[in-house]
Amino acid sequence: MRNFVIIILLCLSVTIKGQMPPVPDLPYSSLEEVGFNRDSMDVLINDIYNFDNGDFTGLVIIKDHKLVTEWHFNTFWRKQILDIRSAGKSITSLLLGVAMEEGLVQSIDQDVYSFFPKEKYPNIHEDYKKIKISHLLNMASGLDADTDRGETPGHAVNWSGKEEWVQYILGVPLANKPGEKWVYADINAAVIGAIIEETSGMSLRDFANKHVFKPMGIKQFFWFTNEANQTVAAGTLYISTLDFAKLGVLVANNGQWADKQIVQSEYVEKLIASRDFDLTDYWALTDAYGMLWYKKSRTINGRKFDYLWASGRGGNQLIVLPKENMVIALTSTAYGPRYGHPRAYRVLGKVLAAIK
Repeated sequence: MRNFVIIILLCLSVTIKGQMPPVPDLPYSSLEEVGFNRDSMDVLINDIYNFDNGDFTGLVIIKDHKLVTEWHFNTFWRKQILDIRSAGKSITSLLLGVAMEEGLVQSIDQDVYSFFPKEKYPNIHEDYKKIKISHLLNMASGLDADTDRGETPGHAVNWSGKEEWVQYILGVPLANKPGEKWVYADINAAVIGAIIEETSGMSLRDFANKHVFKPMGIKQFFWFTNEANQTVAAGTLYISTLDFAKLGVLVANNGQWADKQIVQSEYVEKLIASRDFDLTDYWALTDAYGMLWYKKSRTINGRKFDYLWASGRGGNQLIVLPKENMVIALTSTAYGPRYGHPRAYRVLGKVLAAIK
């Protein structure tokens, strides 16, 4: 009986997909046309329907700028948004590339202090003169902040709930020499967001909407912004699985969406190539880190895949394979348990194994 129900659900999902309205600037393609084994993908979808807990919500694949497959699970659907958690940091990284395309930021080698006038930010710490944007992008700012250590002054618990937090985070001192040590901390993405807000004169949310979301047809989203019009650049971005995947196209397509250059192309090239810190001893699911994206190489069925990915708690992952010109978005609401990311890793492995 259970197998019969699964077959019905699979058929319904295919039918629903066929009835979905087309996505502007993103034509459909079949699995076979882009080199996938349909039987292998059907087995994967069947496996996902059998997952325990009912918290895996979406799988979207875009290849060669074509929508190959779009699956939604457990009452989620195309327009439903969810919190992608820390994967928002990787989106903030892309927005920095947008700011560079717009001429607001000239180089990732600029020091952070130079963006914040002393008269407006009287408490800015002199240590920020030593920190470059590149240090923030690599989680190597040296600031006294560590997500795993709540007692550090730069920990998000000390500033993310404030009605105005930029003044606070600009007062956080160094604990290490910039560029020497990788330490995961929300403050790094937060400062990048503050730089974009200071140079653009708008919240990061509004900047993203004007320069990225609207041009890409992304209409449903939420990004928490406080009363001082400051957006949490380290997370709290709610977006649909499909739109999450579309943002990955900006990386795979050298910063372009359709015919519009949105992210500076040179920035995207650096983002893809950057592997500044080896994390093989830190987390089995990744190899390296650079520019607020994780980097990984896997060999499946004798074929090597190199990819970069955005990571959000619960198994929310945006995977970009530049050589294959492919983007895979996986979403989940397993925010509390620890199985979300290992499960997403297995799903990704099966997707890659289905490529002929």
